[in-house]
Amino acid sequence: MTINKQSLAGILLLTMAFALAACGDDDSSFAPRDEESSSSSSAQSSSSAPVEDLSSSSVRSSSSAPVEDLSSSSVKSSSSVASSSSAKSSSSAKSSSSFVLDTARLCTPGYAYCNRSLGADSLQAGAYRKFTDRRNGRSYFYLTINGTNKDGEAASVTVMVENLNIGEMVSGDKDQSNDSKIERYCYENDESNCEEYGGLYQWAEAMQLPSECNTKSCVDQIKPNHRGICPEGWRLLTYDDFYIVVHADGNRHGVEDVRAMGFGGYNYSGYSLIGAGYNWGYKFTSVEESTYWFYPEESFDYPDEGAFAGSQGKSSAGFSMENQYKTYGFSVRCVMVE
Repeated sequence: MTINKQSLAGILLLTMAFALAACGDDDSSFAPRDEESSSSSSAQSSSSAPVEDLSSSSVRSSSSAPVEDLSSSSVKSSSSVASSSSAKSSSSAKSSSSFVLDTARLCTPGYAYCNRSLGADSLQAGAYRKFTDRRNGRSYFYLTINGTNKDGEAASVTVMVENLNIGEMVSGDKDQSNDSKIERYCYENDESNCEEYGGLYQWAEAMQLPSECNTKSCVDQIKPNHRGICPEGWRLLTYDDFYIVVHADGNRHGVEDVRAMGFGGYNYSGYSLIGAGYNWGYKFTSVEESTYWFYPEESFDYPDEGAFAGSQGKSSAGFSMENQYKTYGFSVRCVMVE
């Protein structure tokens, strides 16, 4: 069969079109999925947060959980100030007129941003209650947050909305090695920073385990509802607790609703996470820019020197569990045992 030049040109054009279409399909398979793009470690979102020193191979699959836009009200509150760890929260919100407001710490509701150490500026004051730690007389605000757990079920957690601050200050270039007392770092070795941001604790100190547990596995000494350095009736925050806070019923912007407004957030949850900084390799860094906290769980791959931790930077869009060295100094949040 004879093919003229015009027909041959048409066939060549069709062949090239199919080839280009096939290339386009191959490229599209490498585009990131929504769940992948939203699951990156929160530390890398902050320009000042350093790269993790431990391998990320043991980071749990929770790091792939997408950040969601959430709606509706989240917080239980009480009409009175609680004075003991056994106090329970009410199921309905009360007006702030029935709450003894500590104006040095809480912002007046309605303001776009109030520069307070607590930074709890997006919920009515009546949602907060106060607990006094009998060990040193320090008081902490706390609240009950209703949300959703990892199984998609309704859940709640009663949590301090301030970082723990207890112990004797030791220099940031030293280990917290005196097992006879609680020791803490204060940012830049300034005790006033502990008042504003809370103390910074190595893993064994936060767990209230022998200091040797910073360099060897002590997995058998970690118990359910592990108290650590928290007051009596309270326990250390876990990843599951933080998941509920991020997925609080009233949250609208995912993890941004966990951070105080002065820390790149909206604080709809009332959790009031602040940029407390941390002690990284015996040096202080990233105050007002980043924060880390340990979980009561050792690293799967590096149980001797590593533990799981959470973090947030000022512009973080997601959250995950990370491997970090136990000798780093991180913040502590406590949860009421219920």
